[in-house]
Amino acid sequence: MIIESVRIAVMPAKCEPLLRALVAWAGPTAAEPGCLSCRILQENSAPQAFCYQAHWNTQGDLVRHLRTEHYKRLLMLMELGTTRPLIEFHTVTETQGLELIKRARKV
Repeated sequence: MIIESVRIAVMPAKCEPLLRALVAWAGPTAAEPGCLSCRILQENSAPQAFCYQAHWNTQGDLVRHLRTEHYKRLLMLMELGTTRPLIEFHTVTETQGLELIKRARKV
């Protein structure tokens, strides 16, 4: 799984238009092949900052997403920011569950 994260901070007057645009943009993104989830978050400590986050099944799914015409809209929204956007891609290579807790507590 790959986690895509984009943080955009704007002037207070641009908060509502950016939020509306991001929410409208996220719907079609969530329907793309390989998108496991897609959401828009607003920071409590910095309400003028928004984070788009998506989880992708494979690297190929993410690359296909980045190449779409639809993704150009997000690139344009990033230009509204007062600072450079923070863009990160995290790869999850291993998942563990209850078995890890059991092993850790066998002391």
